[in-house]
Amino acid sequence: MNIEVNSSNLKFLECFSSDTRIKIIELLNTKPMNIKDLADALGISSAIVTKHIQKLEEASIITTQSVPSTRGRQKLCYLTLESATLQFRVKPLTDQNRYAVSIPIGQYCAYEVKPTCGLTSDTKIIGIIDDPRYFSDPEHVKSNHLWLGSGYIEYRIPNYLVGNQRVRSLSISLEICSEAPHYNENWPSDLSFYLNDICLGVWTCPGDFGAVRGVYTPDWWDLGTQHGLLKQISIDADGAYIDGIRMSDKTVQELAIGSNEDIRFRICAPETAVHSGGLSLFGKKFGNYDQDIQVYVAY
Repeated sequence: MNIEVNSSNLKFLECFSSDTRIKIIELLNTKPMNIKDLADALGISSAIVTKHIQKLEEASIITTQSVPSTRGRQKLCYLTLESATLQFRVKPLTDQNRYAVSIPIGQYCAYEVKPTCGLTSDTKIIGIIDDPRYFSDPEHVKSNHLWLGSGYIEYRIPNYLVGNQRVRSLSISLEICSEAPHYNENWPSDLSFYLNDICLGVWTCPGDFGAVRGVYTPDWWDLGTQHGLLKQISIDADGAYIDGIRMSDKTVQELAIGSNEDIRFRICAPETAVHSGGLSLFGKKFGNYDQDIQVYVAY
């Protein structure tokens, strides 16, 4: 996640002005905790903890979930934000030179899939698990969660450029993780990201997350994987990045994006990778982030 240092992001930036909120983040980094446990660990009242939790939740750093307990219900707090990059110098953009699109994860245009694999909407499993043929089922467009043991999934990003307009930068935000049978939080996977057949770089996902239920994952889902990590892939005139960390020297000019063709985005989990740990994607109503694949194009 990239955060511009400006007044519109004060809610996020203010979260780090408090020692107590920093300590809460440290505690939640080890495991989810309820309000009382946090209060006991910090030596302050539950009422004060609740106020700090509200600020962290408003900034999308943590999420909370009401769950049953021995005495009614309790609010369980989860640390959901993995990393953030502060942007101090930002090129000004206007509505005329930027557009955004949201691509449901089920609306892929090409794939190559090997088990373990499958697709599900927020209400049911689509087809038969571990049968790649169902990635061609017409209902695949309704997918909110999909997974594959190896292979790739490819999307087409609409290109709204006209005439001599050229892409200056492109950013893609998505929730993603590895894929292990059931789940394995220590299951690294080398994932490659391509735009127009050019590899932007490789990121090693640390695991397939299932120990804690996803904030938006449907209650009926019990097949292991629960959520992923929110990652942001970007490319501009200086290079390609993931969460602000440089992946390669590939530049947006090398993509040769004109005004007459879509932009192809491919996520690959190679069978030949050092860490061949598969791929899981999450869309709306699944995982920890209620979003599809978000794309931002500046031109």
